[in-house]
Amino acid sequence: MLRVEFTIEPFVEGQPGPHVLAAVAAVEAHGINVEFGPFATEFDADEHIAAIAVSDLVRDAYAHGATHVTLHMEKVQP
Repeated sequence: MLRVEFTIEPFVEGQPGPHVLAAVAAVEAHGINVEFGPFATEFDADEHIAAIAVSDLVRDAYAHGATHVTLHMEKVQP
C-alpha cells in the first residue's frame, strides 16, 4: 500500500482550479478516495493502482493548466 501526497500549483486556498479538480478526478476514476488536507492532498492505494493513478494525476494536472506538481510517496501498512 502506498500513501501519495501531492500539491498542484498554482494554488489558491479554498478555490481549487481546473488543474486541481482534473487531477483529483483522474485519481477518483480509479475508485480511490482523495482527501484534501491543509498542506497537501492525499490518497492511499495498492502500489500498482497508485502508479497508474499518479500518472493520470500528473497528465491531467498539466493538461488543465498546472505549472508545478509535487509528489511524496511512502509505503504504509494496509
